[in-house]
Amino acid sequence: MHILNILAPVFLLIAGGAVLQKTAFVSPDFLKEANRVTYWLGLPALLFSQLVSSFHSGGGAGLMLGVMLGATVLLVLVGYLAAWLVRVPAAAAGTFVQGGFRGNLAFVGLPIIYSLPDTPLAGGLSVRTAAIVTVAPMMVFYNTAGVVVLLLSQHQLSGRMLWPFLRQLATTPPLLATFAGMGFALAGWTLPSAVDKTFTALGEMALPLGLLGVGGSLVTVRLGADWRRPLGSALLKTAVSPVLGWLVGRALGLGALELKMVLILMACPTAIVSYTMALEMKGDEALASGAIVLSVLTSLVTLAAILAVT
Repeated sequence: MHILNILAPVFLLIAGGAVLQKTAFVSPDFLKEANRVTYWLGLPALLFSQLVSSFHSGGGAGLMLGVMLGATVLLVLVGYLAAWLVRVPAAAAGTFVQGGFRGNLAFVGLPIIYSLPDTPLAGGLSVRTAAIVTVAPMMVFYNTAGVVVLLLSQHQLSGRMLWPFLRQLATTPPLLATFAGMGFALAGWTLPSAVDKTFTALGEMALPLGLLGVGGSLVTVRLGADWRRPLGSALLKTAVSPVLGWLVGRALGLGALELKMVLILMACPTAIVSYTMALEMKGDEALASGAIVLSVLTSLVTLAAILAVT
């Protein structure tokens, strides 16, 4: 029952967004625009307000971030091996690999972790603050690595991509909000009450609205006729990914609660934005959309198992 209470609100909100979109209760562009508002306003406000109020030293989450980065790099390599084994065409390999490592940390991972008790960790950070400090840099890594693997499928990677990468880092709202929140906290500054309440209200809307947007996006993507390759990519994300996270976490001596948080984040379904990236960069549209849909289903099983055994 405890596991159901943690996972049910997340996946019921995803289902609710799918129903809203499928029944045309909202316009086709409503949830898309809501996602944009969440990404540019709600999520940064959540990150900033949480860090300002509770961040004292980011070192407590450094090992968690290191484990996730190391496990994700291994996952990319395993993804290319899996793509070769299942004979994914070279032009679609980047799409397959991206679907296998790019998780929906902000709108699935954070709501699940926020359902856990917000207890202090060994490094002094609370569970929620440590999750935020870990998620923001990982989102930037996902953005950069996603572009790289998609370009490699087209043999277009070159030094000319350095500037777009740097520009992307400088214009990623969650990352900017994270640095700003850390800076405020370390400087000992506090927000005026009116501003703090405004940011808190914006932050409270971010996670439920983001989950509705995920559900609405699922209705618009297509599974495709060949479901085996999308399933392979989905299983890479929701089954192989947490296993690698567990192996790296144990090897680096990550604490039990921190390891549980990493496993939850590693087992999140494929991020919706991976479909948009594949579409814009001439990847395999059907493979990208199918991986997203199937990863939502498979992640439910994996996340339940993680919560049950950790």
